[in-house]
Amino acid sequence: MPENLTLDYPFPDLPPAGEAVSVGPGIRWLRMPLPFALDHINLWLLDDGPGVVIVDCGIGNATTRGLWERVFGGELRDRRPSSVIVTHFHPDHIGNAEWLVDRFDLMLKISQAEYLMAHAVADNSAGYTDAATLDFFKQHGLDDAARVSLWAARAGGYRKLVPELPHRYHRLRRGDELLVGGRSWRMLVGQGHAPEHMLLHCPELNVLISGDMVLPRISTNVAVHAPQPDSDPLKQFLESIASYAALPEDTLVLPSHGLPFRGLHTRIRQLEHHHADRLAELEAVCATPQVASEVMATLFRRPLDGHQIWFAMGETLAHLNYLADAGRVVRELGADGVYRFLRT
Repeated sequence: MPENLTLDYPFPDLPPAGEAVSVGPGIRWLRMPLPFALDHINLWLLDDGPGVVIVDCGIGNATTRGLWERVFGGELRDRRPSSVIVTHFHPDHIGNAEWLVDRFDLMLKISQAEYLMAHAVADNSAGYTDAATLDFFKQHGLDDAARVSLWAARAGGYRKLVPELPHRYHRLRRGDELLVGGRSWRMLVGQGHAPEHMLLHCPELNVLISGDMVLPRISTNVAVHAPQPDSDPLKQFLESIASYAALPEDTLVLPSHGLPFRGLHTRIRQLEHHHADRLAELEAVCATPQVASEVMATLFRRPLDGHQIWFAMGETLAHLNYLADAGRVVRELGADGVYRFLRT
């Protein structure tokens, strides 16, 4: 299916660094840089009476904090932050949470699974360690040279981008309603990209803050992680986005990456078609026994650096596990300690 031919982008102009633009009544859009191929994140400010609610907060580095200082001296000069909402635990979303919470004496609002996951990854606990991930990838055929490259690119990476985390929080759950500026925002949940990703929907404004669950131009990373080696995050992701079709097609979607857009149902169908095509390609390749590291090139046809291989391996395994759980391939452990996938 051709991408983006029927999506509407009502705000094509990007906000200048450290400034915000209005995208609806009481809603402003900030854009902060990221030091990756995906070079930006969108953050949102919701007017809350005399205050403002911050939704997601960027990575915890000097550049991003300098831009926040510019916002505090400009857009927020007359509006003290009243709370910080974080959609999920990834560094570009939670990196400055403690810095903001401490500065303004706020309470972080986040789902329980995302709060605990952030601490597990930051503390290298519960199996969420770089070493465990590299061992996991070895079981799926990644060679020594590639693992050395990954270690150089990723070791300790979470703590570099999330230097500190809050140690108390207000728990968000599916169906919760938050009153912000006299308007109700209902909490939706997404799974597959993160364990309990929160989305914010305001029926009155017909607006969805979608985080990373629905992006306009790229597909969300969906990955298997070492502590849950046989999990099926792609199934969870597809079930999650299908549930958002209950919202109107003309919902204004405010994503974490890319431009705000309308055409929610269209984008959901595009993502479903995209993954169906990738699954069919992988299934065909598995006519002979394949390891994940070898078939990764079926999904990712461009050269990948160490940082990108980390995500690509996890996503390849998400597609292979989906096929295995659906009975379309079998997953077998060889005498060499490496898993292979074969079409049934």
